[in-house]
Amino acid sequence: MGRIVSNFFISMDGVVERPDQWHFPYFDDEMGKVVGSGMETTKAFLMGHRLYDEWSQHWPAQSPDEPFASFINTTPKYVVAHEPFDAQWSNTTVVAGDEQSIVDRLGEVKEQTEGDISMSGSATTARWLIKQGLLDELALLVHPIAVAHGQRLFEDTGTVRLELTEHRALPTGVLLVRYAPVAG
Repeated sequence: MGRIVSNFFISMDGVVERPDQWHFPYFDDEMGKVVGSGMETTKAFLMGHRLYDEWSQHWPAQSPDEPFASFINTTPKYVVAHEPFDAQWSNTTVVAGDEQSIVDRLGEVKEQTEGDISMSGSATTARWLIKQGLLDELALLVHPIAVAHGQRLFEDTGTVRLELTEHRALPTGVLLVRYAPVAG
């Protein structure tokens, strides 16, 4: 059975929006290994509609020699959306409908997948998955920077209890922390 694993580059003050504006000075070989190991266990990819719109315009146009482009363009992708739409990106399935039908379909995807169903970004979708009891792991690369503006991972969610499952510091001062949501 698959696990849904949500991955974020996140600032010390909880911002996950626009990491392209603050993340790259901290990216090094060690972080590359962390990201690469996540790609190795990923058998499917899950995203929200907004991220799909951004990535489907960018990644198919990239060279297959680019490792992430080769990975994301060939990996099965599931897009959680409020309304059905015609997905043009290869290997993409739209999961739309009422809340219960989306929960049921994602449960089926987990049952049918041997490995991780990874997410990168899609904070709104990650919060919804936690609320529905579908998220199995939250993997954060916490950067030693306060961004002070932008969408935060947890906004207006109420209390979210998490259990620490792994932690370590990378040479750049970035912390890798993995959490499992705690029911109740």
